[in-house]
Amino acid sequence: MGARIEADYLIETAEDPRRAAETMAGEQSSGTFVPVPGETADLKQRAGARVERLEVLEQCAAPSLPGASRPQGSAIRRALVTLSWPLENLGPSLPNLVATVAGNLFELKAFSGLRILDIRLPEAFGTAYPGPRFGVEGTRRLSDVWERPLIGTIVKPSVGLSAEETASLVGELARGGIDFIKDDELQSDGPACPFEARARAVMRVVNDEAQRRGKKVMFAFNLTGDLDQMRRRHDLVRDLGGTCVMASLNSVGLVGMIELARHSELPIHAHRNGWGYLSRHPALGWSYIAWQKLWRLAGADHLHVNGLKNKFSEDDDSVIASARECLTPLLAEKPCIAMPVFSSGQSALQPPETYRRLGSADLIYAAGGGILAHPQGVAAGVASLRGSWEAAMSGVPLEECARTHPALAAALQSYGG
Repeated sequence: MGARIEADYLIETAEDPRRAAETMAGEQSSGTFVPVPGETADLKQRAGARVERLEVLEQCAAPSLPGASRPQGSAIRRALVTLSWPLENLGPSLPNLVATVAGNLFELKAFSGLRILDIRLPEAFGTAYPGPRFGVEGTRRLSDVWERPLIGTIVKPSVGLSAEETASLVGELARGGIDFIKDDELQSDGPACPFEARARAVMRVVNDEAQRRGKKVMFAFNLTGDLDQMRRRHDLVRDLGGTCVMASLNSVGLVGMIELARHSELPIHAHRNGWGYLSRHPALGWSYIAWQKLWRLAGADHLHVNGLKNKFSEDDDSVIASARECLTPLLAEKPCIAMPVFSSGQSALQPPETYRRLGSADLIYAAGGGILAHPQGVAAGVASLRGSWEAAMSGVPLEECARTHPALAAALQSYGG
C-alpha cells in the first residue's frame, strides 16, 4: 500500500457520528452530495479518504456553533475522528494538503463543531520542503547564546517611532546586554518609518555595538509584504550584516512563507498574529499542534507560542504543549525543529514555571513591557530576566535570588511577584 496522510478531528454533530465521519471523507476526496457516474468502486478504493478511527465522546446540551442541521429529537454528540488519504491524491504539496484536510469541512451542515487536532505526513513532504534552515542550532550560532534562552524584546511603542528613534532604542538595548530584538508585527514599511531607512539605521547601531562588545544582537526585521518586496527586504538586511528576518504567517500565507524560505539566507522569525481567529473557539478551527507543522515544513525557524500567564485567552497547558511540539522531530528523515518564542505579557515572573514545565532552555524569551517598563531602566529589565532564568535553571527560588539581584527584586515588586 502507498503512503497516506492522516488527520485527527474533534467533531460535533446531531447526525449519526459514523455517517458524519463518512460525509467528511467523501467531501474531502472522491465524493459529493449525490453519486456521480465516474465514482466507481475502483476509484473509491484507490482515491477515497478512509475513516480510520471513530470514538464517540459525550453528548452536548446545545450546538456549539450556529447553522448546523438537527433532526428533531436527535442528540448532539462529540466524537474523535481520524481520516486518511492516499498521498497520490495530491502529492507532497502543503497548499493542497490544507485544501485536503480542511477544505470545505468547516461549512458542512452536518457539524455544529469541527476542529483539526493533528496531522501526520509521509516522508515525501520532507523531501519537497526545506524545513527550518537554522532552527535552534543556527540561531544559537548567530546570536552566540548557548545553554540558556535568548533574552529578547519587541520594539515598543509598536508604531510611531521613526527609523532613528528605533535605532536609538536598539542601541540602548544592545548596551544593556539584550540578545534578541524584533520589530512589532504592526511595523513593516509605513511612510513614518520606512523599512530601508529603519534597516540601515538599526544595523548601523547593531554593527557598531557588535564591534564594541564582540557580540552581535539578533534583530528580526519585519519584512512582511508582497513576495518581491520580501525578497528585496531580505537581501537588504543580509547585505547590511543582519542575522534575522520576520514575517507574519497569516498575512503572507503558506505560499509566501514557502517562497521566502526558499530565498532566505537568514533565520525566519515567524509571527502568528491572527492565530486567535483560527483557534479561540474550542469546537472550531485548528489545534496549534497541527497548524505549526505546516509552517515548520515551510521553513519557519522561530515560532511564537504565547507565554505562561499571558495577556491573551490561551491557557498555560496549551502554551507548553505548543512549545514542546516545536521542539519535537516532525519526520524521521527531517526533524524540522523550530525554536519556540515565548511572549505576551512576559516578565521576570514566569521563567521558573516556564523552565520547569518545558524542561528545555531552547527558546527565545521575548518581553516587551517586561524589559522596557522596568522601573530602573532598560538595562535593569534585561538583567532581571537574566537573573530570573539563572534562578530557574539552577533551581533557586526567585525571592532568594532577588536578595543579591537588585534588578530582579525591582522587577518582582513592579510586576506583582
